[in-house]
Parts: sequence; C-alpha cells; structure tokens
Amino acid sequence: MADSVPGATLTLADDLTLSRMGYGAMQLAGPGVFGPPKDHDEAIAVLREAVERGVTHIDTSDFYGPVVTNELIKEALHPYPAGLHIVTKVGARRGPDGAWIPSLEPEDLKAQVRENLQHLGLDVLDVVNLRVGAHDGPDDTPLGEEFGVLAELREQGLIRHLGLSGVSDAQLTEAQAIAPVVTVQNLYNLVTRDDDALVARCAAENIAFASFFPLGGFSPLQSETLAKVAARLDASPQQVALAWLLQRSATTVLIPGTSSRGHLRENLAAAELVLPADAVAELDAIGA
Repeated sequence: MADSVPGATLTLADDLTLSRMGYGAMQLAGPGVFGPPKDHDEAIAVLREAVERGVTHIDTSDFYGPVVTNELIKEALHPYPAGLHIVTKVGARRGPDGAWIPSLEPEDLKAQVRENLQHLGLDVLDVVNLRVGAHDGPDDTPLGEEFGVLAELREQGLIRHLGLSGVSDAQLTEAQAIAPVVTVQNLYNLVTRDDDALVARCAAENIAFASFFPLGGFSPLQSETLAKVAARLDASPQQVALAWLLQRSATTVLIPGTSSRGHLRENLAAAELVLPADAVAELDAIGA
C-alpha cells in the first residue's frame, strides 16, 4: 500500500509549497489544548527551531488555547520568513471549561477569520480549513453555506487558499463545486484507515492530505509489531509510523505536534527514513 518515496515538499499552487513534514502547534497550549503553555520559552524555541530546520508548514487555530498558539507563533516568528505557510482552522469555539463548541454560523465564521488574522499579525491567511466534523468522524451533512462564506472571503483577498477538516468524500465534492480545495485534514494513521479511498483521491487530485493524530490508536499487539519493525531499522516506533504515512501517498503531509525541541528533532528525522518493502508489508497488515 505505502509505496511512494517521500518528497521533501509538496507544491499545491504557484504560491503554495509546503514541507511535507510540517509542525502542528496544538500541543503548545496547556493541558486539553486549553490555557497557556507549561513552558513559554520552550514553546517559542520549538517554533523557531522548526522553521530553522526547514519546516514551511505550521498548522494552528485560534481555538487552540484559545488564541494561545496563534499568539505564540506571532511572538516567535513575526515578521514571518518568506516561504513559511501558516494553515489555520475555523468552525469551533471553546467554552470557559475548555469544551469544544461547533460554531459554523456565517457571521461567526467571518469573525473567526478576522480574529486569526489579528492574532497571527497577518493581512491575509495562506490556508483556512473549515472544521466540519469532530474526531468521531465525518458525515455527509451539507456544507455549502459555510464553505461559501470562506469562498467569499477568498474572493475579497483575506484568504489565499481553502481546505477542509473532518470531511467525507461527498463533502469534498460539494466544496470543490464552490471553490478549489488544496487541503483535507482528517483522522488517519497506521491503524485508523477509514479514509483510504479519500487519501487516494487526494493524491490523484493533488490535494494535500494532512493526517491529524498520526500516532494515535495503537493496541498493545499493534505496538509490538511497530516496535519490532522500528528495532530492525534502528528508529523509534514514532518515526516509523510517521515514515509510513509519508510513504502512503505522494500528497500526504504530516503535522505532528510537540512542546519539546528534542521530540521535534525526532519527528523531523522521520522524513529521512525510507521504509523497505518488507517493513511496509508488516505495517500494512496492522490496519488490515
């Protein structure tokens, strides 16, 4: 299944080339993605080192914190270097207790875009993903009105490119009839492969498929298989799982998150790991 040799970057448009190994800023916030970081200085150092090591794709949202990660990104990296692309999401708010509250009303989507611009210190957002489904999986609920709001803001010059998060194949088709889609961000990893067909479709249509929770969902038995493969390759299980995703399709991009520079370096090293055919076969069998 995973037979594409990972490339370092993925070009989706004339003005949008992403490092396939990106960085997800979610874990920079406090526990439960709520409140300030446990170590502010380390959070700033992680962001700066990610960019220094060639990451040009940072995933974030104003509802991480809320606001915390966007303000950290601005503090660490603004004015932003040429070629760095910040991908954000709208479609949810946070309650005072940290609850995730879907928020897809047209006027609030517009407000969320303005808030992301403000907190990131930008005049235009490179990519905005519409968060449609949560982690319990997408459905086929129509999204035309909500995606249309973002398409209007794109026409107004506040957004360059649009994406989707937590969506089905049918929802992707519906959105594409309204405006081009450059990214899909869904739950997918070595174990959770419900979106195999969508991954293949994105590769065929040159749409970046960003897997969130790329390291989640392993049972003890699955972890044992992963650990054995990793030991043979002199790599960590996490690196092998990330490398499998990169080799899964030519348009897979990764956004693993961490609040530590050491873990960041380990994640980035996975981009250099090319899995041999026998290892791929063993790993493929985990999700069969």
